[in-house]
Amino acid sequence: MFIGDLDKVVNLLLSLSGRLARVENALNNLDDNASPGDRQSLLEKQRVLVQQHEDAKELKENLDRRERIVFDILANYLSEESLADYEHFVKMKSALIIEQRELEDKIHLGEEQLKCLFDSLQPERGK
Repeated sequence: MFIGDLDKVVNLLLSLSGRLARVENALNNLDDNASPGDRQSLLEKQRVLVQQHEDAKELKENLDRRERIVFDILANYLSEESLADYEHFVKMKSALIIEQRELEDKIHLGEEQLKCLFDSLQPERGK
C-alpha cells in the first residue's frame, strides 16, 4: 500500500506543479488587452492550485512519516542487505517517476513541435 500511495502522491505533486506553472505562465504572458475576467479566472485557478499543491505536500509529509514506520517494521523482518535494497527501491521509485514524467513531457513537446513544423510545410507542398 505504501508504494502505491508513494506513486500516487508523487504523480499528484508533479501534475499540480505542471498545472500551476502553466497557469503562472499564462498570467505572465497575458497582454494588456486581456479582459479583467480572463485575468481573474487565471488568478482564481492559481489560488486553487496553490492550495491543492500545499495539500499534496502535506500528504507527502504524512507519507514520509509512514515510510519511516514501514522501514522500522521491515527492519524486524528483513536482513540488513534486503532492508538496504528496500530503502534503495523506495528512493529510486520517486526519482524514476519524476524522470518518466520529464521524458513524457519532452516527447509531448517534440510531437507538438513536429506537428507545427509539418503544418508550416503543408502550404509549400501545394505550390
